[in-house]
Amino acid sequence: QVQLVESGGGLVQAGGSLRLSCAASARTFRNYVMGWFRQAPGKEREFVAADRWSNGGTYYADSVKGRFTISGDNAKNTVYLQMNSLKPEDTAVYYCAAGDVFTTTPHEYVYWGQGTQVTVSS
Repeated sequence: QVQLVESGGGLVQAGGSLRLSCAASARTFRNYVMGWFRQAPGKEREFVAADRWSNGGTYYADSVKGRFTISGDNAKNTVYLQMNSLKPEDTAVYYCAAGDVFTTTPHEYVYWGQGTQVTVSS
């Protein structure tokens, strides 16, 4: 099975940046769609970004377009989420996920990491 481990979360000031990492099993990016989601307490899990290896396509939620960038390093079996111009409303637990379908729907993803907390202060 695919194992995913997120890291890089923390506390940052509004306007600052963070880079989240998701270490995955070998060859994961050659066989799966990779996605990032986030969930704040009491709220539904929401889509952030996704990457499809087959064509290099990426897709972002409107709320993060122009600020967040998803990328991958196959040599390190790691997917990244570069987050710039962070806002307090970005505060949430961020999860990476892997699945077989390029989609924004959480339940379509099969494998999930444990999550990493991102807190943006004003």
